[in-house]
Amino acid sequence: MAQATANTQSLTKKVWNLATTLAGQGIGFTDYITQLTYLLFLKMDDENVQTFGEDSAIPEGYRWGDLIDLDGLDLVKQYEETLEELSGQDNLIGTIYTKAQNKIDKPVYLKKVITLINEESWLVMDGDVKGAIYESILEKNGQDKKSGAGQYFTPRSLIQAMVDVACPQIGETVCDPACGTGGFLLAAYDYMKHQSSDKAKQDFLRNNALHGYDNTALVVTLASMNLYLHGIGTDRSPIICQDSLEKAPSTLVDVILANPPFGTRPAGSVEIDRQDFYVETKNNQLNFLQHMMVMLKIGGRAAVVLPDNVLFEGGAGETIRKELLQNFNLHTILRLPTGIFYAQGVKANVLFFTKGTPTKDIWFFDYRTGVKHTLATNPMLRHHLDEFVACYKANNINARTETYNAESNPNGRWRKYDVDDVMKRDKTSLDISWIKLNNDDNDMSLAELMTNIQEKSDNISKAVAELQKLLANINEN
Repeated sequence: MAQATANTQSLTKKVWNLATTLAGQGIGFTDYITQLTYLLFLKMDDENVQTFGEDSAIPEGYRWGDLIDLDGLDLVKQYEETLEELSGQDNLIGTIYTKAQNKIDKPVYLKKVITLINEESWLVMDGDVKGAIYESILEKNGQDKKSGAGQYFTPRSLIQAMVDVACPQIGETVCDPACGTGGFLLAAYDYMKHQSSDKAKQDFLRNNALHGYDNTALVVTLASMNLYLHGIGTDRSPIICQDSLEKAPSTLVDVILANPPFGTRPAGSVEIDRQDFYVETKNNQLNFLQHMMVMLKIGGRAAVVLPDNVLFEGGAGETIRKELLQNFNLHTILRLPTGIFYAQGVKANVLFFTKGTPTKDIWFFDYRTGVKHTLATNPMLRHHLDEFVACYKANNINARTETYNAESNPNGRWRKYDVDDVMKRDKTSLDISWIKLNNDDNDMSLAELMTNIQEKSDNISKAVAELQKLLANINEN
């Protein structure tokens, strides 16, 4: 185990060191990882032929052997023709190479990446090892502020806790309609894979249980490869390049695990016209919430990360919250601290709900008030959520007991609210807090304080840049 961990760390470091070299030549981390993915798949296909005597899944003339001995512009030309050919395939290959383009146009650096991949035997690695290498690269990429990839990366500690209490069972279908690099689906797979040794159930788990959607081709490539390296979707990827909000779901699912994108709907997106939605709104998060409510089977359950505005926004927000309380059991809300997402300053929550029965009580766990995390110096780890997982009582939520007590423990983090009391609140607001602590920045370390200042500075810079763009557009018109 220790040896596998050391090998994983060594290879991850080697891959990442090359990323740093290429960054000096203007090749971004995300572009590098995408090209690494394309080439890695070719190499593993070649290993499958050479080592195990299997037939190649890649069309003749576009295989690893057709690249490895080339140099210079011949290499670039062959590589670009290969990407074009493979992006048109109607199978797992076509998904991996969705809208594939070469982003390393300097032959010497393309050759460096190919040489790095060629030095290792990838297919013989245990799925957990090569999967862990890829996951760690994706995480490092998410941490790089310049890449912007953090928007696709939910902290793995949070994902793990959500899966631990959602308890997906082998034989159930699990969906993430905004899957990013596949973290939720992968965690669900890991949770279910040891539940049964029955071959039919294992085949269903690997090939039919998981469903992911994302509207960004790059992300679909990364997610498909991430799952493939863990042995999931080896014939056809469970990831589809599709805007989940455009149309009603074709199939209903047992479990939804998701962290849909925050902010406004991307420019150029198709207008949402969904007759199956409860209310019309342009709020992206509210539309994703509606989509997931519709997508669940009766008795199906969801664990979804959503920003604070979903808890208190009026109009469409109130309509959806009432629907959620009347026709779903919104039994738990986990209030998250800031400083855990790569998008700075985000205030978010996890909503846990089941379809088909009305809400009676809502249990809140406040892991926000008085809690300070930063990505660099104090990241949120899985053990930080142990108290929440213990309080949740996934095996029997009817056995829950409050840690809050008005007299003996007024700052207890686990508190129950009767749904009738919530329905009487202004706009049916679920934006509830009760803990009274001194939240001054005085107890911050210097490093945390500097990180806090930097985050606020970055946000101001972004806002100024957006204003400048708006002003430029106004002046042009």
